[in-house]
Amino acid sequence: MKNYLAFDLGASNGRAILGRFDGERIEMRELHRFENNYIEMNGVYYWDLPYLYNQLKLGLLAFKNAGLGELDCFGIDTWGVDYGLLDRNGHLLGNPRSYRGAVDADMEAVWKTVPFETLFARTGIATMNFNTVYQLYRRKREDDAALREAETMLMMPDLLGYFLTGEKKSEYTNATTSMLYNPTLHDWDRETIRELGLPEKIFAPIDRAGTLRGRLRPELAEELGLNRAAFAAVGTHDTASAVAAIPGSGSFAFCSSGTWSLFGVETDRPILTDAVRNSNFSNEGTIQGGFRPLKNIMGLWLIQECRRDWIKAGTKYSWDELVRQAQQAEPLASVIDPDYGEFFAGGNMEKKIRDFCRRTGQKVPQTVGEIARCIYESLALKYRWALERLEEIKGARLDALNIVGGGIQNKLLNQMAADSIGRPVVTGPVEGAAIGNLLAQAMATGDVRDLAELRAVVRRSEQVETWEPHHTQAWEAAYQKLLSLQ
Repeated sequence: MKNYLAFDLGASNGRAILGRFDGERIEMRELHRFENNYIEMNGVYYWDLPYLYNQLKLGLLAFKNAGLGELDCFGIDTWGVDYGLLDRNGHLLGNPRSYRGAVDADMEAVWKTVPFETLFARTGIATMNFNTVYQLYRRKREDDAALREAETMLMMPDLLGYFLTGEKKSEYTNATTSMLYNPTLHDWDRETIRELGLPEKIFAPIDRAGTLRGRLRPELAEELGLNRAAFAAVGTHDTASAVAAIPGSGSFAFCSSGTWSLFGVETDRPILTDAVRNSNFSNEGTIQGGFRPLKNIMGLWLIQECRRDWIKAGTKYSWDELVRQAQQAEPLASVIDPDYGEFFAGGNMEKKIRDFCRRTGQKVPQTVGEIARCIYESLALKYRWALERLEEIKGARLDALNIVGGGIQNKLLNQMAADSIGRPVVTGPVEGAAIGNLLAQAMATGDVRDLAELRAVVRRSEQVETWEPHHTQAWEAAYQKLLSLQ
């Protein structure tokens, strides 16, 4: 029985998940959970890296205290685009900045030197104002002291891995989210880096998921009372790990459902056509070294922000209660475009949704249930939009949608997705990123051969659920309304 430990960090929480693998099935157990929130200081949003590092140590300690023997391997996945800077001594040059502080002016400044069309042709990545290239160039324009002193840039999971192991490398799947990786040359986009005047030396060597990358630092192993466990490069972008764990076969689209809904398909090569660029789809990396043409849809961030507002107002609704209230509200009464620019920033989300509906001449949702139903139905409608764009890109019909991640616990949204797209929806596993992370470690240690075997293990280990569609004229009319709002 092998012991693997996955650290799966999202933009709102993180977990340490134990995976016990007998060669056929993997059993998972949560050992440690912690919150993760960005912090505003002097107008800049930061992640609290010392806190996150300490939480990883507590996760390792939780494994030690579980009394399961030696830890064979561990791996880390997080969200994409964010990074930290190290000086020549390997010390952190300030807490990493959060992507939530991005503004459109950052993109526009880059485009004056490297137009978006050129950036897409080089990187295959959709333009979103928080892409790493835009974040770094803002610091260049501000003559940021940390950027001037930096010797190394590491994406968030690689940065945390460095402090646990001392190894400085960038894993492929997260590197592709930066809009600074050239999928044709299989290297950092050094042409753009030079044209923007970014320090080329900071970009670390790139490795791939399913390879070993050092061991737990000796002094840390001694402090925690642990063996020097191996550290594996996994799909360090959480979506890459989640997609690796999809148990589907045949022609299907995937959706990794959480704060964001990452909606796409898998391909061997990047698709760099005008249709992909104009639909603002990205070609992000897969753990097998291929690509995921996908769309970043705003996702459950919308209801998460509303819930934060309601808590501040004195009422803490559970997620199940929000679903119950949504079920009682009038169906398809109001539609929003989840990717409307005003929805990106946190705060006053309920008011922003009402203002959008008022401005577009729709019924304005008033109750908690009406707001929640509007969000869930609008997400389901946006899934159909993304599915149709993917079919145009691939030139072939997609027969089903596989959804993984924490969002599948919302059974109402699962059924809405099937009803909206008019095709079966398969949900599971809920811990997609964690099981993908764990089994990529098994690839690194030689216990799983390849992606096909990885997915076979998932099918043996996890249950999935199928939601049959009930597509009605009301859903069709609502979809036409969504199209008119874009």
